[in-house]
Amino acid sequence: MHVRLALTFFMYNVASEEQRSNSWLVMMSAGFPLGVIGSLALSVASSVAIVICNKALISTLGFPFATTLTSWHLMMTFCTLHVAQRMHFFEPKAIDGQTVILFGILNGTSIGLLNLSLGFNSIGFYQMTKLAIIPFTVLLETIFLKKRFSESIKLSLLVLLLGVGIASVTDLKLNLLGSVLSGLAIATTCVGQILTNTIQKRLKVSSTQLLYQSAPYQAAILFATGPFVDQLLTNRSVFAHKYSAPVLGFIILSCLIAVSVNFSTFLVIGTTSPVTYQVLGHLKTCLVLSFGYILLRDPFNARNILGILIAIFGMGLYSYFSVKESKKKSTNDSLPVSQIPEKETEPLLATKDNSDTKKANGVSHDC
Repeated sequence: MHVRLALTFFMYNVASEEQRSNSWLVMMSAGFPLGVIGSLALSVASSVAIVICNKALISTLGFPFATTLTSWHLMMTFCTLHVAQRMHFFEPKAIDGQTVILFGILNGTSIGLLNLSLGFNSIGFYQMTKLAIIPFTVLLETIFLKKRFSESIKLSLLVLLLGVGIASVTDLKLNLLGSVLSGLAIATTCVGQILTNTIQKRLKVSSTQLLYQSAPYQAAILFATGPFVDQLLTNRSVFAHKYSAPVLGFIILSCLIAVSVNFSTFLVIGTTSPVTYQVLGHLKTCLVLSFGYILLRDPFNARNILGILIAIFGMGLYSYFSVKESKKKSTNDSLPVSQIPEKETEPLLATKDNSDTKKANGVSHDC
């Protein structure tokens, strides 16, 4: 149970699921701005750090309440950003209330569903759920955003998913309830990450501003449901747990690291894309598997090594083709308008007329 709950923490802090940057090869590429490289590095470092911290909290100290802890993570994130805003590190920008509430509830729900998916499925099937997020994200962006993915990008993603599957998927026990929960988790995670990117670009808000506005709603839904979800999964009550000094210390440390995890998640998705964020998530999976073997002497075999190598190769291909297409797009952007081929760019939340758009966005009065 401790291993399964540790994976839940990892999926959220990498995810969401839970679990959506390129890879270390992209970080070394001159084709990406310094800000993007910094956000990728911050995401990797903070996610690996919180996995180590939460593994100690769960396995060593016996605190298995993943969903409740996640709500504390989000509330700490909001409090930290509120202090930063009061100190004028960033300017808040109000977003249409209905948009931010629905967005926060959606993301909070996806976290709870990922936890339930892990609780009612085998670890192997849960890993398959994580792998399914990329192709479903590609499908949704293709259908609703009219985004086009080249055959090279699709091939590199296929290689990546194959490698991660070989390295991490073991048993594949199926059950109806677990399958339904996994399907809902995939849907909410994909839509949530797409909206994270779309809202930032459509409403012209930064990752910090969006996280500041949505974190209270994400925390609220997990505050309300977390104790029930955790009791369902562990048969233990978070209110009856004995909070020793070491437990409290690691909870506080976990919450502090989570501020960086949550911030870098929104930053990466906003500056790259949901698919790229998911690619980064699978890089972290490989890193955690490797660190677990090197530092903690976790079981490791030739299959794990082969899968990680294939996954890294897939990440390398994805990085190469992403940089290549990014440079090609930059070249096209520098051409006269008459020479640029027309293509559809209608956003996911597009409305029928300008007045509706302004009303939905709430931008005209800078709410």
